[in-house]
Amino acid sequence: MHILTARVGQHNAVVVSQKNLMKLMGCSRRTVQRALDTLCEDRWVEVRQIGENGTVNAYIINDRVAWSGKRDGIRYSLFSAAIILSSDEQPDQSLLDELEPLRRVPSLFQGERQLPSGGGLPPISQPFFDGMEPDLPSTEEAE
Repeated sequence: MHILTARVGQHNAVVVSQKNLMKLMGCSRRTVQRALDTLCEDRWVEVRQIGENGTVNAYIINDRVAWSGKRDGIRYSLFSAAIILSSDEQPDQSLLDELEPLRRVPSLFQGERQLPSGGGLPPISQPFFDGMEPDLPSTEEAE
């Protein structure tokens, strides 16, 4: 429990493989599984499997996972999690130091980290300069 709670940060869950839990705890996979079973049985942790083989899971510590209704035939859950990865679990581990950094999402204001969305504000009204008025269509009927 201490290994998980020490890494949960501002989230309500931790995503980590059993292999990394073995390293962090300094014990065997069977010991990790027994510890997780005990935490689940005593209702300290809820486990949600990620992927098909069950060796990488989300361990929900604080809040119950909220399951959403079906959409496109899939029932899903949304929660935030701290994710713990190790380089030896990555298929491209030999290239990790050589990868180019990801492109950054542009921001409009200092410190803002997301693109603006929604209707936004109306355009700023600006008077025209003398002699630069737009050529608007006439309101009189053409002959």
